Amino acid sequence: MADCIRVPLLLLFLCIFSSLHPIQCQNNPLVAKIPANPDLNLLPPGAPVERLPAPVERLPVGGASLPRRRSSTGWKLSEEGVCREDLTRLCPKHSWNNNLAVLECLQDKKEETEIAAECNHLLWNYKLNLTTDPKFESVAVEVCKTTITEIKECAAEQLGKGFLVSCLVDHRGNISDYQCNQYITKMTTIVFSDYRLICGFMDKCREDINALHCGSISTGEKDVHSQGEVIACLEKGLVREAEEQPGAHPIKEDCKKSIMRVAELSSDDFHLDRYLYFSCREDRERFCENTLAGEGRVYKCLFNHKFEEAMSERCREALTTRQKLIAQDYKVSYSLAKACKSDLRKYRCSADSNVPRAREARLSYLLLCLESAVHRGRVVSGESRATAPGCTARAGPLHCLMRVGRGDMGAIDPNCQRALQTLIQEADPGADYRIDRALNEACESVIQTACKHIRSGDPMILSCLMEHLYTEKMVEDCEHRLLELQYFIARDWKLDPILYRKCQGDAARLCHTHGWNETSEMMPPGAIFSCLYRHAYRSVEQGRRLSRDCKVEVQRILHQRALDVKLDPELQRRCMTDLGKWCSEKTEPGQELECLQDHLEDLVLDCRDVVGNLTELESEDIQIEALLMQACEPVIQTYCHEVADNQINTGDLMECLVQNKHQKEMNEKCSVGVTHFQLIQIKDFRFSYKFKTACKEDVLKLCPNIKKKVDVVICLSTTVRNDTLQDAKEQRVSIKCRKQLRVEEVEMSEDIRLEPELYDSCKQDITRLCQNVAFGNAQVIECLKENKRQLTQRCHQRIFKLQEVEMVDPELDYQLMRVCKHMIRRFCTDSEGKNTLQCLKQNKNSELMDPKCKQMITKRQITQNTDYRLNPVLRKACKADIPKFCQPILNKATADSELEGQVISCLKLKYADQRLSPDCEAQIQVILQESALDYRLDPQLQIHCTAEISRLCPEEAAAQEQTGQVEECLKVNLLKIKQDGCKKEVLNMLKESKADIFVDPVLHTACALDIKHQCAAIPPGRGRQMSCLMEALQDKRVRLQPECKKRLQDRIDMWSYAAKVAPAEGFSDLAMQVMTSPSKNYILTVIGAGVALLFMMGLLCGRFTKRVTQELKDRFYRHGTARRVVPTSPPPSHRYDF
Repeated sequence: MADCIRVPLLLLFLCIFSSLHPIQCQNNPLVAKIPANPDLNLLPPGAPVERLPAPVERLPVGGASLPRRRSSTGWKLSEEGVCREDLTRLCPKHSWNNNLAVLECLQDKKEETEIAAECNHLLWNYKLNLTTDPKFESVAVEVCKTTITEIKECAAEQLGKGFLVSCLVDHRGNISDYQCNQYITKMTTIVFSDYRLICGFMDKCREDINALHCGSISTGEKDVHSQGEVIACLEKGLVREAEEQPGAHPIKEDCKKSIMRVAELSSDDFHLDRYLYFSCREDRERFCENTLAGEGRVYKCLFNHKFEEAMSERCREALTTRQKLIAQDYKVSYSLAKACKSDLRKYRCSADSNVPRAREARLSYLLLCLESAVHRGRVVSGESRATAPGCTARAGPLHCLMRVGRGDMGAIDPNCQRALQTLIQEADPGADYRIDRALNEACESVIQTACKHIRSGDPMILSCLMEHLYTEKMVEDCEHRLLELQYFIARDWKLDPILYRKCQGDAARLCHTHGWNETSEMMPPGAIFSCLYRHAYRSVEQGRRLSRDCKVEVQRILHQRALDVKLDPELQRRCMTDLGKWCSEKTEPGQELECLQDHLEDLVLDCRDVVGNLTELESEDIQIEALLMQACEPVIQTYCHEVADNQINTGDLMECLVQNKHQKEMNEKCSVGVTHFQLIQIKDFRFSYKFKTACKEDVLKLCPNIKKKVDVVICLSTTVRNDTLQDAKEQRVSIKCRKQLRVEEVEMSEDIRLEPELYDSCKQDITRLCQNVAFGNAQVIECLKENKRQLTQRCHQRIFKLQEVEMVDPELDYQLMRVCKHMIRRFCTDSEGKNTLQCLKQNKNSELMDPKCKQMITKRQITQNTDYRLNPVLRKACKADIPKFCQPILNKATADSELEGQVISCLKLKYADQRLSPDCEAQIQVILQESALDYRLDPQLQIHCTAEISRLCPEEAAAQEQTGQVEECLKVNLLKIKQDGCKKEVLNMLKESKADIFVDPVLHTACALDIKHQCAAIPPGRGRQMSCLMEALQDKRVRLQPECKKRLQDRIDMWSYAAKVAPAEGFSDLAMQVMTSPSKNYILTVIGAGVALLFMMGLLCGRFTKRVTQELKDRFYRHGTARRVVPTSPPPSHRYDF
């Protein structure tokens, strides 16, 4: 694109050299008219010489006069007596022969007192007459003859109208001839030394000058040399009016135009702004010594150093005024007006019917229009993009205001807030971060290390910085500057050029926005991004999705902005009250959003909705949690890299992190973050993306009006369990939901806090019993289980219910599945999940069993034996036997407390009596065998014999060997047991061992070889093998192993003692004792002999009594017959006999 050129320039000389009479441009009646004769000394050295009329006599003015003088060399200022002293003192001698050099030297002196008043008046009168003489154009023709020929526009100008000089000034940048360039430059310097030399200026601004007390309009009242300050005063008044400051004087429109025109005409050379020149003369020498004047280069250099400590306050103030004028009219910036002229025309930035014409010159309108072109992907010239004002400012005060605007330093006035937003729009640092000098300097080291692969000035630099926010590479100062800027970018989506370019079509289609400068109350700029990200996560079924490029960009920005609630305008606006109420102390990164999520139920409705929506998005795309992703990087790289690489809104990454939460690569920050997200998920099932996707229809159908995830899981789990128990033909919960339901149930079992009702019920117990136990890994739950006897009633009931569920479904027993993970893979790969614990119990004593897993299995066996309800296999097998034999115990039981093994003890006794059903007998046999090896599996024995074990069997108990040694110790020391309860339990053990030798592991081990030899053909159970061994013991022909013989004899003695101290409680008990007695044959023989004896005695006694019985029968018969024939009334003789 061709370089931009400046808009039509400098009507100044059109006025000065117009055909008007010179007196019209001279408003000082004290100045006498003299012919203005530009003599040879007006020309630069080496210029062509032409004889011009000599000066005529001039009337004296203020003591100074131009004397009549004719000389071959012309009149010289240096020869005037009134200026001789000042000239000798202030100007180098080599410049005395050139009137323009003398004029420039003397008028550029800063202080009024440096030049005598008479000399000042002489200089001013000379300049006035010089600039109003039409003949001056002839000098320009001679000096710039070559240049005029080269510049076609100037060659075509009509002579005698002053247009030629104006054209030369307009094309001064293209003048290659050194003499012509210097001549034109010096002439413009002369004109701008006093506002009264500018044609028409004083007439238009006289009233405003007086009203603002900007200075004198007459030479006599104030020294002419200071009149440049009048323009500066008017400029300040114009700025005050534009800023709507209190008490600002309204300047007339004609004067405003004149002020802005003067500022525009002086835009290319700072010498032309006399006030700024005097204010910054020393600063120019200090900072811009090697900067050539012209084309605004000195202005630019001074702007660059505006906030240097060495910059004088007066110069800084003058520069600020200049910048404010630029903000009102971009043409006051020479470089900007020149560079952007063609672009403004090309992109029609001055033809918008929606914008008032008065605004078209404003810098903000210009910049916003050009920014829109850039954001839409149009090509704007590099010069236009490089000349935006503000790119050289350090922006220290601006960033201070930005901090205030973010709310970091209290409330800010709404007008100031809007002005800040407009300023950021004008500067557009999103397109090039270097515009923000404070950000550029603060982040230089970060850019060099973290973003060095990105081209300098690329908009992706800001994105790179955001991605490294809160990382080790980020420095604190850069972090603050970056967040201050992002706060405002987040409130206008057009300030992110990449987002705007990729999503402008989607925004128009979905969010009802069209033009770059369009504003809408229904869809303000800050709400458009919220609209876009809501559509970014829509499913295909929901329709109206974003384009792929726009979706990727929206997700990128959402990931970055989720770090700070202030970067989400909608969230901050709706939750301002709740942030102050609940989260005022949460100042660390990411804590405010976590705080809002923690208090979700307490938030006002609007805030709750927006926090809920954002949390729902997080569950779908956990990478929104940038801090969590940074903390979990090691775990992701080790265990979840495939999921992370293929993450497409499925929630798989979070599920992977949850499953690997306790790996060694997991650090504390990641673990805490993952757990927090789990805790948030339980508040609403929608916060778990995979669960919501899999079970949404099931929830609506089976669990309507339930919102909390825990309640939804319980509802669905109960439905699945009921359908399973009732053998329903078709499960009401879908297959995909059942699979995800299992995942959710397992995850919830990992941390007690994920089950709010259980956690709330046991808070006091956790504080009292498990205060040093960390949450997670189900450690707190395990602690409560181990201290179950000390729990409060409410907590105890909850733990019992939990154990009941875990025993039915061992996969929900997090500790068991974690500790025995490898053993399950080794032994139970073919078992169903519900049979996992049963499989582990069967392989518990394998040599390959891991000790930790074995210990965990024992714990679960102890738990199961405390209550038959915790053993689903036993409960099913004995569902008929339990109410039949143990109803009295059930009558005393409560629904949510253990029976402490009473029902199982009851079934054990019935097993000894051989009265159980086969299925129940098989299960009790297993329990008897297990508890015979480990006394801890017998709750009643442990309850009643703990003290006796400590007293009589401390070594055996300390060994913790599951070989039945503690039980053997108690049997051997039966006579020493003092507690009746314990003695009764030991006697029951002896009784049970008579029914099955496997129940007596010590005896079984001692007699294993004899059983193999003597009783191989006899099946186990019902005391058969025990009877076989007793018969072998009595048979003198059989030789048993000494250890077996000794153990059998001990058992006989124990049983004899047991029979003495524990007589049979009934006939069945007596029969069982006989049948299981070693002297069973003898007892049966005696009983049989007794029965035979009774039978013989019965036969003999029956013969002896037969005759007596017959006589009695005959007598009874006769007596009965006689009575039947006797009359009803007795004979009279009977009455007498009576």
